[in-house]
Amino acid sequence: MGEVKEKKTNYSTETPEEIPGVITTTTSAIHNFLKKTKAQDLINWGRKNSLWFMTQPMGCCGVEMIATGCAHYDTDRFGIIPRNSPRHADVMIISGYVTKKYLPALKRLWEQMPAPKWVLAMGDCSISGGPFYESYSTVQNIDEVFPIDVFIPGCPPRPEALIQGFVELQEKITAKKDRGTDY
Repeated sequence: MGEVKEKKTNYSTETPEEIPGVITTTTSAIHNFLKKTKAQDLINWGRKNSLWFMTQPMGCCGVEMIATGCAHYDTDRFGIIPRNSPRHADVMIISGYVTKKYLPALKRLWEQMPAPKWVLAMGDCSISGGPFYESYSTVQNIDEVFPIDVFIPGCPPRPEALIQGFVELQEKITAKKDRGTDY
């Protein structure tokens, strides 16, 4: 019997032109194509109308965040739905102060969220430390740790302010100026 010669191919280094008869592309080429076409507008429309935020209420801002999801304000009518799992959410609301002990857990939740994902910083404690500014246990400048898309000032901000923050995030997604579409 004759020898069988194995053809060794390293597909990771081949370019799409090297495979005869097969049309291939790269993920970055698809993303660049989508960013330049009307398909991206349709995708962004779907993203802005289905923002699911992760519930992790901290401090007094957490009470206002919970009130936003209740019947009086009813964020469900905007497509803004609270979720308990980071794997089902695409918006993280950092509400209240973040301690240095809680920061690794918050980072882990951020990493578990699927892309594209967005962050809202709610309240003075999360934005600048609030009354806990320069405390030994509170994280300062949370925007250096997470890519904050919208800041919602107040101590604590009212549910109307949180809804306005979501509206601003929706405008950023529609205008393609958000940080979540760069994945």
